Amino acid sequence: MVFPMDPDTVSHGIQLAVAPVFLLTAVSGMIAAVAQRLARIIDRARNVETRIKQGTHPAEDADGYAELAELRTRGLLANSSIALLTSCAFLIGVTIVVLFLGETIDFPGLRISIFSFLGGVVCFLSALICFMVETFIATRLLNFGRKRR
Repeated sequence: MVFPMDPDTVSHGIQLAVAPVFLLTAVSGMIAAVAQRLARIIDRARNVETRIKQGTHPAEDADGYAELAELRTRGLLANSSIALLTSCAFLIGVTIVVLFLGETIDFPGLRISIFSFLGGVVCFLSALICFMVETFIATRLLNFGRKRR
């Protein structure tokens, strides 16, 4: 492998590789938002479990267990979203490395960047779907004084 010393080639490689970094910024923001939601889900589940264990209102235990089931589903969706976002970040990182290597040292595996970038975008979109479903479930729990069905 011959490393080109042409500064224009190196700077073009950096420009090409930096473009996907903006997607990484979006991914990091999403991970922070979903992690915050997951923390709130866990806190709420602990409160409901404590209320059930205290047994002060046995008639409300069934409602508590139903809420725990929905919180478990929301937690799984949030965890799935975080896993997909982490996979997205990894694949975008691979894209950046391959694009930079392809531009600077004539790396023969440039097609890898196509699949890694598309895989990252698919993971990002899948994570958004998980996030959307989780928020739908969360807002369905809001009853604003009305009895739940």
